Amino acid sequence: MATNVGILGATGAVGQRLIQLLDPHPNFEITAVTASQDSAGKTYREAAKWRIDTPIPDSVAGLEVRQTDPTYVPNDVDLLFSSLPSSVGEAVEPKFAEEGYVLSSNSSNFRTDPDVPLTIPEVNPDHLDLIEVQRDERGWDGAIIKNPNCSTITMVPPLAAVDAAFGLERVDVSTLQAVSGAGYSGVTSMEIIDNAIPHIGGEEEKMETESRKLLGEFDGAAVRWNSFDVAASCNRIPTLDGHLENVWADTSEDATPEAVAEAMESYPSAEDLYSSPEQLIRVFDEPDRPQPRLDRNRDNGMGIAVGGIQETTEGVQFNCLAHNTLRGAAGASILNGELLLEEGYI
Repeated sequence: MATNVGILGATGAVGQRLIQLLDPHPNFEITAVTASQDSAGKTYREAAKWRIDTPIPDSVAGLEVRQTDPTYVPNDVDLLFSSLPSSVGEAVEPKFAEEGYVLSSNSSNFRTDPDVPLTIPEVNPDHLDLIEVQRDERGWDGAIIKNPNCSTITMVPPLAAVDAAFGLERVDVSTLQAVSGAGYSGVTSMEIIDNAIPHIGGEEEKMETESRKLLGEFDGAAVRWNSFDVAASCNRIPTLDGHLENVWADTSEDATPEAVAEAMESYPSAEDLYSSPEQLIRVFDEPDRPQPRLDRNRDNGMGIAVGGIQETTEGVQFNCLAHNTLRGAAGASILNGELLLEEGYI
């Protein structure tokens, strides 16, 4: 029997991706959608300015949009996927958790809170058990789990492979991020066409903190963040989807490009979870890959592509790419939802 799920912020860019991915999902059935008060009471078809390249699923088009408040969400919803703006999520998500709802959230609020799991199921599934700490400390029957920022999630799986094999001392990263990461109204065409913007507000800090939490160790009570240094420079470029990143990793032990490629390609997927690809990281031999247009949709947009691995005086450098609204946002939340289901939290 499918698990009943709801989507908070269902009319936005990530909310629409969630609907697209959840409609054919074998484990989940969408039974509730919420949005702003202006949209409440309308059907989803009336409320959403649909921008996905597949039609609105018939099973969702006729659903009544509800207010984003626990009072208006049915009690038989077992899991909520949140794609709310962080300012809204910070105020609203705890109210749902207090009422017993479990939330798999893409919103950036609470990601670095010590009792909130920040999870990539292939990388740190054990961090999910922070839910028990969270419930004890906050007195909630529900819970909040987060997936990381779309730029962070692109580089962390390759870095996890490097760290496991060679140890990490320092990471420097420069990103070339797609416009869809800013949302539909985030970057105007006049700003980005024939241009690149060397600043994305708050993005660098997210990469520098979230990566260390993700690659930290959970001791049963808290996550001890990884001690490697991280410096990020984030740039917006005129590609539609797919974040490309140039990464320099200083390692504790000597690492050849061949050994790094082997470590990445053999890094395990979460084979028991529906949305995790058969091979998490695919490494290209070609020096001009990966590329957003050619490689962002590999493995249904849930894989990580790596190329250009070279040896440096302190370690290695490489390029990595992921689809920012699939692996980096909606798909990441769904994958966490699958982990919650697998581990018996819903």
